[in-house]
Order: sequence, then C-alpha cells, then structure tokens
Amino acid sequence: MNYIELIIIVEPKEQGSDVLIAELSEIGFESFVDADNGFSAFIKEEQYHENEVKTVFLNYSDFLKVNFSTKVIQQQNWNKEWESNFQPIDVDGKCYIRAPFHQAQSSFKYDVIIEPKMSFGTGHHNTTQLMIQKLMQLDVKNKSLLDMGCGTGVLAILASMIGANPITAIDTDDWSYENSIENLQKNNINNVFVHKGNAEILEGKLFHTILANINKNVLLNDIPVYVQSLEKNGNLLLSGFFETDVNELSEKAIHLGLKLKDKIVKDQWTMLHFIKS
Repeated sequence: MNYIELIIIVEPKEQGSDVLIAELSEIGFESFVDADNGFSAFIKEEQYHENEVKTVFLNYSDFLKVNFSTKVIQQQNWNKEWESNFQPIDVDGKCYIRAPFHQAQSSFKYDVIIEPKMSFGTGHHNTTQLMIQKLMQLDVKNKSLLDMGCGTGVLAILASMIGANPITAIDTDDWSYENSIENLQKNNINNVFVHKGNAEILEGKLFHTILANINKNVLLNDIPVYVQSLEKNGNLLLSGFFETDVNELSEKAIHLGLKLKDKIVKDQWTMLHFIKS
C-alpha cells in the first residue's frame, strides 16, 4: 500500500498548521510531521482526492497563505521518511516520547518508545500532549482504562506505566491496530488488549477511565456509548477538537449525566475532563 505525502507551506505557520491538520484529518489524512515552514500530511494513495484538499485550503484563503506539493511514498519507505523528521518529545519534564533510535533519558519518569509507521499519535500534536498531561495527574493505578482511537498506542502505553490495569485499546484503522501491538512490545507492556473496531464493541464493558482523542464528529456520535461504558465516579477525557467546539461537546456530555471537572487549552486545541457521578 502506497501513501501520498502532502507537503504544505503555510503562513502564519503555527495557527495555520493547527487549523489545516484538523481539517485534513477529517478527510482521511492519518499522520502529520512538523516542518520549519509548515508540515507534511500522509494519506493512503487511493483515498487522496486533490479537489478535497484544494477545497480545504480555499475555505481558509482569507487569512492563510498556502502552497502545497505531493509525492508518493512507498509503504516500505515510511520509516525512513519518518526518521528523518522525528524529534523526541518532552511532556512536563516527566514523560519522554522517543523513537527506538533515540537514546533514553534517565531524568524522565516515563520513557515511551514509539514507532508510528502510518498511525496518528506520535505525541507531537497538542491534543496528544494535553491528554498525556492530564493522564499523569489522574489516579488510575490498578483501575481499568480504555484508549479509544488508540493510534500508535502511546496513551495506553503511558497508562500502563502509570499503573492502570487492565487496559483496552481500540482503533478502526488496520495500521493503528498493528502499530499499537508493535509499540506495546517495544515497551514491554503486556496488560493492554488491542482491538480493531469502533464504539459498538464496547457494549457490556465498563471502565474507570476512558480516553478519546478523536475528531469532534466522532466524539459527538459516541459520547452516549462512553457514558454507558463508564463506571460511577469514572473519568472521561476528550480531545481532538478546538475550543470553539467545547460548548457543543459539553452540553451533550452534561445532558447525559456527566459533570465537567476540567478544561485545558493549548493553541486553541482543547481537552475536557468529565466525571460520571
């Protein structure tokens, strides 16, 4: 399976990259790599439609200047492409996310090894970092946890290191399913059970903590299932959306009986922490 790399130059870079990454993820782009003047986005070759991409850029033409080019990435060349761009991530001086070819840093409490291949969730994106920050603050030791839309498995891996047990990780994507299993092995994690599927497979299951770093539309659709699958006094962490989406998501969650405990915002990206009373 080949991938298309969409190479994007955008001004202003920070605001533009955040907005465009969110929009491109809605039309099938799976992974994003930062660059000095923009970023690269990756999508399966058969799912790439240039007109859709141009429409996204046109919608923001009033305040973003965007140029782009494309190239085909052979499946077997993905790791080389990623390795040339990846830099380790420091989250609050506690969690160090690195590739296998980076040296471990003993000053960090949690050392997470990630080989992302084509999966979203290397830790670079603001939403992943927001989830990591909050997860490190929670008491999840010896408590069940669900990583919904697990991507690379980075949140499930960290949750295991913190002490959560047992852990379930779910994603609809083949790459994410396989990559999560690979990354669990690289981190010597053996209490995470990975499944390929969507929220439908949660029926009859209960978790103390649910993590869902997915786009807004999926969250809105699946919040009722998360509420049913959440234990009393359990935690629901949501991210993957902008601050402008908070009211819509909060209203639905509160209507279903959850209480909003915390909100964290970074460059307009947002994490919401709900409690089931």
